[in-house]
This record gives sequence, C-alpha cells and structure tokens, in this order.
Amino acid sequence: MARQSGLIKLKGTLDNVSFYKTKDGDLARMKTSVDKDRIKNDPAFERTRENNAEFGTSAKAGKLVRDGARALSMTASDSRLVSRFTQVMTKIKNLDTTSARGQRNIVQGLQDPAAANIIKGFDFNKEAVLSSILFKPYSVDTTSGEITINNLITQNDVVIPQGATHISLTGGFLGVDFATGEQELHFSNVENLPIDMTSNNVTLTPTGTPSPTGLGMILLRLEFFQEVNGNQYTLKNGAYNALRVVEVI
Repeated sequence: MARQSGLIKLKGTLDNVSFYKTKDGDLARMKTSVDKDRIKNDPAFERTRENNAEFGTSAKAGKLVRDGARALSMTASDSRLVSRFTQVMTKIKNLDTTSARGQRNIVQGLQDPAAANIIKGFDFNKEAVLSSILFKPYSVDTTSGEITINNLITQNDVVIPQGATHISLTGGFLGVDFATGEQELHFSNVENLPIDMTSNNVTLTPTGTPSPTGLGMILLRLEFFQEVNGNQYTLKNGAYNALRVVEVI
C-alpha cells in the first residue's frame, strides 16, 4: 500500500493499480490476480484460509462486545473502534494454545489470565482517553460492578474542554458469552455534576449483574455537556467523551 502525493489525486484503477481515498489520505495498491475460488480451494492457500478463519472469529467476537456495549459507546467512540477492538480480540485468540491453527478462538484464549490485561484499560474513544481526562482515583467492586470516586472536584480533577459546563458519569456492567452469543448490559445511575469547586462523592451502582458467563467487563463513561437556557447539550457530537473498560472479571 502506497500513499499518493502531488496536487492531483487519482481514483479508480490504472494498470492493475487501484487508487482510492481513505480517512488516512489518498492511497494506492496493486490489484491481486488471485481469484476468490482459488483462495477457497487451492491447497497452496491453506495458510491463507486458516488466517481468514481466525480473523473472522476475532471480528465476530469484537462485534459481540461492541454490540453489547453500544448503549454506552454510541456517545463515546471513535471511527476506528471496529478495527481496534478486532485487534484486541486477535491478541486474545492468540493465547489459545490448545486449538489447531485456523481454529484458535476467544473462548479458549480467555482461559489464559493474560487475557484480562489485554482488555482492561481499553478506551472506546482513542481521542478521549479516560486516564488523560479524569485524574481522580476510583475504586471498583468486582462483585457488584460498583464504581466509587471520592472527593471529586470537577474543576480540578477533570480536563475540561472549552464550553463545557457539566459532566456526567455512568457505569456499566457487561457480560458476554462468546460460546452462546449472549450479552447483557446493566447500567448504573447517572451522576450529572456542574463544573465547579464542589467536592462530590460519586457512587455508580449497576442495576444488576449480568448472567452470561465468559467475559465480564465493568465500564466507566465520562461525558461533557454545555448548559444553555436550562438545557444541556453534548459537545461536538461526543468527540470529547470517554469510555473505558476499568475492570475485567
């Protein structure tokens, strides 16, 4: 893959080179001469088929988690969330040391204790990393999913984007079973706070614990709002909002 330079950007195909535009700029790449049927059936492409199968497994697992967390992430995610989370699932799949090549999967990968560290700390919005915005320590109850932040002074402990007058904090307890496809998300209460020097003790308690087994994630979302004539409006379509996996069960 090559990046196009110069004043005139090409689109389309020329001499087996495809020119196209992406979010990363104008790119170019050679068209493959290998057709789909050959990749599917030719023994020479067995490794390719195995790689494709495992990539599909990782992508499907990533979608399952994203769908489960969508009610939280729809106001706090970036345009590359799909590919970034697929990479996370791929790393977990690679921890599967029992399945044959081409059949490694997330269920087996999660058996490795290292899997939790791969997911924990994942930010759904890379443009708003929680640890770069919220500087007050928080504690997490891994049994109930409750998140506690004591003595939070919004003016001092949060990096405030221009125009914001309020923040909202929300917790979530998500359970995902990759074997069955089940997913269940429990929201906490929402704490909406003005940006000032008041000290606040924040407790975010999910309404319940998810029943699906396999992967449990506790999430914390921070959103910014601007109050105008008594109504609060999100800033820049949520571009400044953060959502992080703060604990993995």
